[in-house]
Amino acid sequence: QVQLVESGGGLVQAGGSLRLSCAASGRTFSTYGMGWFRQAPGKEREFVAAISWRGGITYYADSVKGRFTISRDKSKNTMYLQMNSLKPEDTAVYYCAANNRVIARASSEYDYWGQGTQVTVSS
Repeated sequence: QVQLVESGGGLVQAGGSLRLSCAASGRTFSTYGMGWFRQAPGKEREFVAAISWRGGITYYADSVKGRFTISRDKSKNTMYLQMNSLKPEDTAVYYCAANNRVIARASSEYDYWGQGTQVTVSS
C-alpha cells in the first residue's frame, strides 16, 4: 500500500503561483508513475500532469502546458506541482495519484489517491 498526502493548496489571485506537494509513504514506490488530477465543482476529474518516478518523463494536459511543472524528489518521496500564471479556471480540488505500472493520463490507471487539496484562483 502507498499513502499519499497533498498539501500546498490555497487562495491566490489570477496570475499568481502555488506549489503543491504530494508526500508518499508506505511501500516503496521507486517504480511507480505518479500524476496530478483536478476536479472542479460539477465537472469530471481531469488529468493535469504525470511523471515517471525513475526517469522523470513528464506529460501535461494542454490546458496547463507552459504554466505548470511537475517534478519529484526521490530522497523525500515527494512529488510537486509548480503552478504559475494561475487562472480562475484552474480552481479545483487537486489530487495526486500513483500506480506501479506506467505513467498515464487516464485516472483509471492509478491505484492510489490522496485526499485532495483545494486551489482557488480569484479573478
